[in-house]
Amino acid sequence: MDELAEEAGITVRTLRFYRERRLIQPPRREGRIAWYDDTHLARLRTISALLERGHTLNGIAELAEAFDHGRGVGDLLGLGAPTEETPVRLTPEDLADVFGSEATPENLAAALDLGYLGTDGGEIVHISRRLLDVSAALVREGIPLADVLAAGRRVREHAEALAEVFADLMTAHNRTAEDARRLRPLAKSVAEAELSLAMDRRLRER
Repeated sequence: MDELAEEAGITVRTLRFYRERRLIQPPRREGRIAWYDDTHLARLRTISALLERGHTLNGIAELAEAFDHGRGVGDLLGLGAPTEETPVRLTPEDLADVFGSEATPENLAAALDLGYLGTDGGEIVHISRRLLDVSAALVREGIPLADVLAAGRRVREHAEALAEVFADLMTAHNRTAEDARRLRPLAKSVAEAELSLAMDRRLRER
């Protein structure tokens, strides 16, 4: 515990307090020896970074609980599954640079629940560089991150329905996994064209 506190730049008393508040996971124990690792150090540095940006311990505790019960990046992406999305590894400082004051524990917990964020060891991982860039662009346009995430949840539901349509189409015609990889760009083109036409209709109506 002394070594971890020194490495994190905090006092042992503060570390004990964080443990009591369950802000960090218990150490691995071997008899009377308690072992802390890089995961604990990364969590402590995350707590310090959030405190420096004015977040409360209660808010940080909620975020810590969300991460502790969240899915890892392997679960988010599906190990071995084909994907065109590139995950992005982030620090708390990176998130603050991207989203500014919108990077609240509440919004980060919502992003974790949605599946945009995951954890890999002591690191934060965003599931998609494209989604991260678009989310950041919308926030820069003045749209609150909470609204962006709420919209993302709705889009996710419709995207799942579209994927089901194309998966059913390929299954009905006994297509192989290799066929699916080859036909995937066609499915995306159809979805993009239909979305473009639908946006035209909605904008004319409004």
